[in-house]
Amino acid sequence: MSIVSKVKSNPKLKKIALSLLIPKNENSPRLWVKLFLNPFKHKKGANAVVKSRTRMDVFPFNGFTLGANSVIEDFATINNGVGDVNIGDHSFVGIGNVVIGPVNIGNHVIIAQNVVMSGLNHGYEDVTIPPSLQKVTTKAINIEDDVWIGANCTVVAGVTIGKHSVVGAGSVVTKDVPEFSVVVGNPAKVIKKYDFKEQAWKKV
Repeated sequence: MSIVSKVKSNPKLKKIALSLLIPKNENSPRLWVKLFLNPFKHKKGANAVVKSRTRMDVFPFNGFTLGANSVIEDFATINNGVGDVNIGDHSFVGIGNVVIGPVNIGNHVIIAQNVVMSGLNHGYEDVTIPPSLQKVTTKAINIEDDVWIGANCTVVAGVTIGKHSVVGAGSVVTKDVPEFSVVVGNPAKVIKKYDFKEQAWKKV
């Protein structure tokens, strides 16, 4: 059994390890983790940019990749504490976005301002325990290639947004979006699909 496996399987060792990586009552890694662990664990492609005022809550025990020529704008928050965050090539994560893993973002994806996508949910079923103390669950969000997500959208855990689809501003995406579709609303519904025979976008 590897050292990492031993730590993960032992609650006491896991607690000690987490205290070394994360300050108490915080969700950001310690400075030494940012400087000496993360650069060797995580992959950043050629010409990829993380703006200086981005909050990078990324930890070495889960994956983080940023593809070539991709940009994470100022005031965004990226968190891989409970699941990997992978961003492809030529993709754009806009100002004020919140991305909480597990999240996979493809190539040539545009995510506008103030979009929230979280692969994490808090348990609430036991009414004798506050939701903040209940076990979290995760379901990966998958954003396929060439997707455009408008400003102020929310994408919930477990959702897949298909290739070359558009999510209208302010939408709440609670179900999978078919590829080559336009969705809007709360909850988001398909209003257009691309007709390959007629080579045109058609209202549904």
